[in-house]
Amino acid sequence: MTSIKFPVLHKKIADWRWLVSKCLSLLICLLIVGTQPAWAGINDDNYDGNMFVVYAGNGSLVPPRQTLAQSLAEHKPTVLAFYLDDSRDCKEYAIVISRIQEFYGQAAEIMPISVDTIPTQKSDDPTQPRYYYTGGVPQVVVLNQSGKVVLNKQGQVPFEEIDDTLREVFDLLPRTESVQLKRRSFNEFSSELAK
Repeated sequence: MTSIKFPVLHKKIADWRWLVSKCLSLLICLLIVGTQPAWAGINDDNYDGNMFVVYAGNGSLVPPRQTLAQSLAEHKPTVLAFYLDDSRDCKEYAIVISRIQEFYGQAAEIMPISVDTIPTQKSDDPTQPRYYYTGGVPQVVVLNQSGKVVLNKQGQVPFEEIDDTLREVFDLLPRTESVQLKRRSFNEFSSELAK
């Protein structure tokens, strides 16, 4: 009887060793892959997620609430911000677009447009974002209430320049004659929510 059980026991031990060796191999592979440092960052052209969420802390910008056609039909001033998630310049610029939304998001439509999502062929339709895209990122286009382009620039356009344009669109006092726009501190914001 012992001769019958021994081969069965020997096979079970061999199966167990095989299973342990495969698990160890898998664990070693996971450790090697898992210990690689993160290669993406704000100072490179690598993709590491939606830049508005990662670098501006503002996931409410994407996707835009409306289409450009809807915004134009409502005669709403619109800010188009063309970007790429894997562009260093765009990553650094994300906070400016977020600030524009902070100050003008209730009165204007802020529309970040990933150039990866727009068609490559030119468009003759001014209700399509492709109509305004000139081929570089970041690019900011501001349209007034009648859909006329009042600002169209590539590169990291300063917040103040966009602010000045929007002040003209909304017929607000120039920055030099008005109260300085300031960000609320976190405590001010949270205390207002608590009321």
